[in-house]
Amino acid sequence: MLVVSDTSPLSNLAIIGRLALLREQFAEVWMPPAVARELAALNAPSAQMALSEARRAGWLKEMPLPPSAPFPAELRGLDAGETEALRLALSFTAAGVLIDEKEGRQRAAILHIRAIGVLGVLIAAKLSGAIPSLRAEIDSLRRDAGFFVDRPLEARVLAMVGE
Repeated sequence: MLVVSDTSPLSNLAIIGRLALLREQFAEVWMPPAVARELAALNAPSAQMALSEARRAGWLKEMPLPPSAPFPAELRGLDAGETEALRLALSFTAAGVLIDEKEGRQRAAILHIRAIGVLGVLIAAKLSGAIPSLRAEIDSLRRDAGFFVDRPLEARVLAMVGE
């Protein structure tokens, strides 16, 4: 299954040492040039190493936007990474887009693109047995990546996996 990714799911999973979960869940992860540029600026050496290894292994790929990539009005006002990720997802038969920001997820829904966030990846990993504790991963996201998860959402996703 092919997905396109925005910056934050890649960077956050790489920071907490869980980038390989994407490889387990998706055959390929494509990122547009704007996402590759944003990731290059990431100041986390271990995360940079994990991202480089994923690219060398061939499952994480930078893909240019085709000249005919649509640019619907719904994308106006998003940052470059979100915009290019959604445009790339619209250009190919991607199963969805990895995106965490609320505004980007809302625009994906309007465009009928399945939005998958870091929490969705971690829920699937917990349900498959790839990780022992979703709570521990959320704690790592908060502590190491500065990732925000509001408490009511955290309670709902933990309940979904029986934690």
